[in-house]
Amino acid sequence: MSIHSPLSKIKLLNPTFPNKSTGIINGKSSGLLNWNDIAYPQMYNLYQTLLANFWKAQEINMQDDLKQWDFLSSAEKDVFLRINTQLASLDSLQTPTMSQVMDYVTDSSFKAIFAVISQQEAVHTESYSYILSSLVPLQVQNERFNQAKADPIVQKRNQLILDAYEAFRENPTPQTLFRLAINSINLEGIYFYAGFAFFYHLARQQKMLKTSTMISYIQRDEMQHAYFIAQFVRILLTENQELNNPENREYVYQAIGQAVELEKEWARYILKEIDGIDLDEFEEYVEYLANKRLRQLGFKNLYEERSNPMPWIQVFSDEMMNETKSDFFEQRSRTYTKVSQSNGFDEL
Repeated sequence: MSIHSPLSKIKLLNPTFPNKSTGIINGKSSGLLNWNDIAYPQMYNLYQTLLANFWKAQEINMQDDLKQWDFLSSAEKDVFLRINTQLASLDSLQTPTMSQVMDYVTDSSFKAIFAVISQQEAVHTESYSYILSSLVPLQVQNERFNQAKADPIVQKRNQLILDAYEAFRENPTPQTLFRLAINSINLEGIYFYAGFAFFYHLARQQKMLKTSTMISYIQRDEMQHAYFIAQFVRILLTENQELNNPENREYVYQAIGQAVELEKEWARYILKEIDGIDLDEFEEYVEYLANKRLRQLGFKNLYEERSNPMPWIQVFSDEMMNETKSDFFEQRSRTYTKVSQSNGFDEL
């Protein structure tokens, strides 16, 4: 089948097909999920990790941050609200998109993971609203969301993602699914970091610690999502060799490179008045992250190899991710543990 041939929505039940799917797309599967009989058993570990990470915004008491809010500078308050609503605008795209992908994925174990990711993205969006509701009245919240919609830099950033997502929505094919997946990695594995850096910068000054705690939960989820999508892409290319062509390999570098430049542009725009964040250093950090995303995909680095150039963010970052990763393309395994103050997060 051509990579440009339309994908069909998967029927809920195909009784004559096997329970273990014969492919993640265009395969045969009954639609019944027996986790003990799946094509990629490592998916069960990832599914369990996502469930173990379950949390709710209301578990975090925002009273301490509310007390500190009035002591932030006007620039810090402005950037805080703008980043919050910008992050919410990105996460708002993920819930419906992950749900739509489920309609075209044959393998029921992957469907289950996409369902969990969709739910977690809804939690993230709620969390940004919860932070806002703890600090500012509804009128201010609405003004900031409208500001995010109208901001040309935000629009430019979002357009890269929207173009890929809408292309799949309008014409679901293996090719548009591949591009959607690459841009999902951009969104979850690169785009959030200027915002995260700001909140962690406040935290290292002992400011807005409850917000940074919630951001660390969100980041933990997002890194799991980016890891899963990277594995999804690798399996997609392995099972559908016609997708593994020079144009698509070049697209990976082009799209991730574009996301890096957009993240740099956003950082210089939104963080320019925040003392204590070295923007040249941050740009190197984004390149460092892009290299990691490419390696997860099985690609070579795009940028110069380097260690984390922002060691102050190390305690909060995905270098300290805790969950086991069983990469079926690499012979290694790591041990899953719940996040705690002692273990932090281990490298993806």
